[in-house]
Amino acid sequence: MSLPHVLLSAAVSLDGYLDDTGPERLLLSGPADFDRVDEVRASSDAILIGAGTIRADNPRLLVNSPERRAARLAAGKSEYPLKVTVSGSGGLDPAANFWHTGGEKLVYTTDKGAEQARRADLGAGVDIVSLGPGALDWRALLEHLHDVRGVRRLMVEGGGTVHTQLLQQGLADELQLVLAPLFVGAPDAPRLFGPGAYQGGRLRLTETRRIEDVVLMTYEPTAPGTGPLASAADRHWLALACELAERCPPSGTAFSVGAVVVAADGTELARGHSREGGDPVVHAEEAALAKLGPADPRLPTATVYSSLEPCARRASRPAPCARLILDAGVRRVVTAWREPDTFVVAADGNGLLAQEGVEVVVVPEYEERAKAPNAHLPG
Repeated sequence: MSLPHVLLSAAVSLDGYLDDTGPERLLLSGPADFDRVDEVRASSDAILIGAGTIRADNPRLLVNSPERRAARLAAGKSEYPLKVTVSGSGGLDPAANFWHTGGEKLVYTTDKGAEQARRADLGAGVDIVSLGPGALDWRALLEHLHDVRGVRRLMVEGGGTVHTQLLQQGLADELQLVLAPLFVGAPDAPRLFGPGAYQGGRLRLTETRRIEDVVLMTYEPTAPGTGPLASAADRHWLALACELAERCPPSGTAFSVGAVVVAADGTELARGHSREGGDPVVHAEEAALAKLGPADPRLPTATVYSSLEPCARRASRPAPCARLILDAGVRRVVTAWREPDTFVVAADGNGLLAQEGVEVVVVPEYEERAKAPNAHLPG
């Protein structure tokens, strides 16, 4: 199932707090940054906050600029992004600003929470969606947003519990963090991130920007996922593999494929693409793995990302790519596209890998991008 791009947006004090303990919301940034946030909202299909943030801050979550709203309408979008909240209990205040401003609203909750939310009479235009009897399932929520509501870009504005859960579950594609030059120091004040198990490795810093007296820092995750479901970092690396496939010298007798080898901590170890370096028969995974020593201790915990399923049979070299991956000791492979019967009938590199105990993850949302450099090939 496909997921939207999930952007976490927050402002914190130098000591990591979202707010103080006073009755009024602590304003951590100024007019220029508020305008930047307005621009990000206008570029999003939906904005999500937790029910606790509605209770604590009573936000309206609007696009304030008339020009930006007009641009959305001119582009065929609604005037305001869809407003989304999450509440396990369904205990929502019908008087909150959230329900009385902007356009469509959506509540994700549990079976019992849905009953409670409907009794609250939140008003017309509020869609209440139950995700089942148990705890809220973030992946199911994001899949519903993408597949049912057409959300491709989701902005998440808090609170700390929501941000923490999305990061811990590997579902956040981007973090936009504003650092404000002040201290809060109150131990009971809300913090941006809570304790728990996060994915390892360092996030990649993609932007820094001074905005008046605050600093905007944008990060994206790099550490690969560890299970059968693709994480946000997995999608980033697979997108890079698809980009590498576009760089392949054209061929009428072989696929154009890109591959990246990534360590467990998110370090890129090697990359390669089909026919790299003028070799007319080299495959992408082969080219990438050849740049690493066979005894590299990072390989057993690394992930190989390939735009096309690693080959199980080939005529040009003794060892197919699936065997090269196994011999390297890699135990996880993420790919976008199963190999068609264009050159080899019933090729099943994924099956060979899985049979040998490798975790194989297929992310079909990238299939069309992986196919694009191969559109000229028959079949």
